[in-house]
Amino acid sequence: MNPFLSKILVDIARKRLSAKQKSKKGISKKELVPLVRNLQVEFTHAIKEYFFIALGVFSAGFGLKGFLLPNNFIDGGATGISLLLTNITNLHLGILLVLVNLPFIILASRTIGVKFALKSISAIALLAIVVHFVEYPIITHDKLLISVFGGFFLGLGIGMSMRGGSVIDGTEVLAIFLSRKFSLTIGDVLLLINILIFSVGAYTLSIEIALYAILTYLSAAKTVDFVVDGVEEYVGVTIISTKHEALQHMITEKLRRACTIYAGKGGFGTNGKSYDKDIIYTVVTRLELAKLETEIDKIDKQAFVIMGVVKDLKGGMIKRKPMKDH
Repeated sequence: MNPFLSKILVDIARKRLSAKQKSKKGISKKELVPLVRNLQVEFTHAIKEYFFIALGVFSAGFGLKGFLLPNNFIDGGATGISLLLTNITNLHLGILLVLVNLPFIILASRTIGVKFALKSISAIALLAIVVHFVEYPIITHDKLLISVFGGFFLGLGIGMSMRGGSVIDGTEVLAIFLSRKFSLTIGDVLLLINILIFSVGAYTLSIEIALYAILTYLSAAKTVDFVVDGVEEYVGVTIISTKHEALQHMITEKLRRACTIYAGKGGFGTNGKSYDKDIIYTVVTRLELAKLETEIDKIDKQAFVIMGVVKDLKGGMIKRKPMKDH
């Protein structure tokens, strides 16, 4: 890290310790080092998060002003409500983005946290400024391209902001809140909200615009999934088999993947007796899943295999191990 920034972080750490330990005359290096390290981590993550938010805001602004707004298109969520109100009332989109999202952000401060709410209102305010002052070129007037690529850039912006720990579309906050209150999933709530928006759009604008809006929403939603969850989707695989040693060797040597071994005990067996066996857990991409299943069947067709999509990964050995020199 830059020496100047390091000095600032050390000074901040000293002030924090001094505030907590007013009774002590001095601060030991043992107390100072972990606090400085924590501040470095916080600072690095903050820079990364605000970079994602800024990138997301400019991407969403491009989707709105380069595609959707000039052609009177709408989307789902709070952004869709703002676009719809812009077409009906002729108020500026930047003002409506803040006003429409404000109730959701207040709700977020109570249900998720004040820090999240402050970051979100900052991101929305920045989006409003970008939409108001930044001049984006109008890319196309083709309705299909508008709906697909307008949704793509808007979804990219929403996804980037979410990776930065904020939202620029507050309807997900409402969906989380309502899902806790009623026996509905977040997806159900979002679907109901968007059905209402598209219905109003069909009535006030046209059915054609509403149908294109659905396409815009689907494009944006899929892009958000790619940005938040990653383009390369991983699958966590748990294998329970009496031939666990051969399976472990196959995963590490043939597929060149790391795996974790759990000590397991069966709860059901011959004459009700339990038995000891190792349980294997590994993570592969969807493209490698077919090969893994084939190799498992070669070793033990009776193996009990559990698979589940892994949303996010960090640390460990995710990529393939390099080939050994022979």
